[in-house]
Amino acid sequence: MTELKKPAYMNRIAYHATLLGAFTALSTILLVMGNKGTAEEIKKQLLEDTRKSISQVIPRAIHDNNILDDKIQIKHQDRDITVYRARLKQKITAVAYQVRGLGYGGEILIIIGVKIDGSILGVRVLKHSETPGLGDKIEVKKDPWIYSFDGLSLRNNPDNEWAVKKDSGRFDQFSGATITPRAVVNAVKGGLDFFKAYRLQLVDQDNKIDHKEDSANEQ
Repeated sequence: MTELKKPAYMNRIAYHATLLGAFTALSTILLVMGNKGTAEEIKKQLLEDTRKSISQVIPRAIHDNNILDDKIQIKHQDRDITVYRARLKQKITAVAYQVRGLGYGGEILIIIGVKIDGSILGVRVLKHSETPGLGDKIEVKKDPWIYSFDGLSLRNNPDNEWAVKKDSGRFDQFSGATITPRAVVNAVKGGLDFFKAYRLQLVDQDNKIDHKEDSANEQ
């Protein structure tokens, strides 16, 4: 049997270098395309998760806008906070944003919905690492405790009551887990303090502008 001889160019170093470069380039292109596709999917999923979270703290009945598209950034202390605004007939009716607390197992991520009068529409825990069966009662699917914030504000709930009962406040603590509810209460109170501090940027200024425009149109 006659053995086929390889073309001379296949034995050259330049050929192998070119071949290796081509495979590397192809792999890079495929990787970039894969990452791009994954990044787009992750972005869509994050938006959907945000939409679902907001819908739990801002009722559909009080807005007719796409809340995800109506947002502003507020520089607060050492981080930027994204605030989503609900509107009904172009007037802001409520806002939603995330706050953070430090629990027994680490950071607790919370979303809070606040009406323009400063009262709480709803609070939900988005992420935590608290002890199952104890601290996880902050989840709405595990316990109704989180509903105890509904309707509260800085006006109708004095500063000394923003604490668990063990600390002479109004909120129940969990048996064997006081650190977790204490962290959530402090975070929610901080969320209302944030609303009070930035109310002009969040609500008042925009609604006043809308009111002036409405008055001008009537004339």
